[in-house]
Amino acid sequence: MIEQFRARILAAGAAGTALRLRGGGTKDWYGQAPAGELLDTRAYAGIVDYEPTELVITARCGTPLAEIEAALAEKRQMLAFEPPHFGPGATIGGVVASALSGPRRASAGAVRDFMLGAVLMDGKGEVLTFGGQVMKNVAGYDVSRLLAGSLGTLGLILQVSLKVLPLPLCVASLRFEADEIAALRMLNEWAGRPLPISASCWHDGALSVRLSGADAAVAAARRELGGEELADAAAFWASLREQTHAFFADAGPLWRLSLPPAASAIILKGEHLVEWGGAQRWLKAGGDAATAAGIRGSVAAAGGHAVLFRGGDKGVGVFHPLAPAVAGIHQRLKLAFDPAGVFNPGRMYPAVSVQPDLLS
Repeated sequence: MIEQFRARILAAGAAGTALRLRGGGTKDWYGQAPAGELLDTRAYAGIVDYEPTELVITARCGTPLAEIEAALAEKRQMLAFEPPHFGPGATIGGVVASALSGPRRASAGAVRDFMLGAVLMDGKGEVLTFGGQVMKNVAGYDVSRLLAGSLGTLGLILQVSLKVLPLPLCVASLRFEADEIAALRMLNEWAGRPLPISASCWHDGALSVRLSGADAAVAAARRELGGEELADAAAFWASLREQTHAFFADAGPLWRLSLPPAASAIILKGEHLVEWGGAQRWLKAGGDAATAAGIRGSVAAAGGHAVLFRGGDKGVGVFHPLAPAVAGIHQRLKLAFDPAGVFNPGRMYPAVSVQPDLLS
């Protein structure tokens, strides 16, 4: 399979054509429109190594996410960043390339934080190995983490090694009535206390929080916070992770706003949903150029950035514009890994590679 990939990549480079790297295609809608001839990675699949006592799993890019989660669940372990599937065909390569995380992201970390190593085929058909399978083996720049969120623009991710964590011993979810400003104040106050909060969501006058950890810690937090028990809690948090919650049912433009958690409520027209302790805020608003400029201006003034996550006019740019110096760094990275511009051209920005990270 490796030789087949190399032949396709070298032929594309020689012919000046582009390749569209794709696994299950569950995130084809994310980013700018895909372009190029399809290179399907699903045949290169399988868990290469899983050592539960070391909390590390290594798998090929086409391995279904469901297969990995099933193997981890047998040992009461998990991918702590709760990657969304967005469909039954999700693969671990797509998880890393998109770097999308679920409700636990603010407490556990992002995809990049769990990247231990990766094997990449670059635009010259060379197989490059970065990092490894233990936490303390990285010397120099950690390229494996750079691949998280690159949307396949730097090369073909052949294999990844990820840190995993044990499932929490106890989980409880609480609900509070609060408006957005009060909810943000509560979340920021709680963030400064030793509370085992593993997820949060505010929407439509209700704040929900999930507590995860040891039985005693969760019980103490429940007594301290009060509130009422959240009904169907597992289904609720799953609906946020997979965006099947009623808030996401509208097919109109959806913005993802990344802000400092302490930032006040952003007064923008449209329905809001707040996650990650206030650091991720979803907004239903127009996707035209004027609306995009207004949203990005307001969010930037508050110290954040805005992504046109879904719908709208992608001509306004899906991702927040990069500062010139940062864009230059990304252009040089693209040139180093993919000099012929073979991989997923324009999927993020013209000639650049890496998505601005959330909660940086």
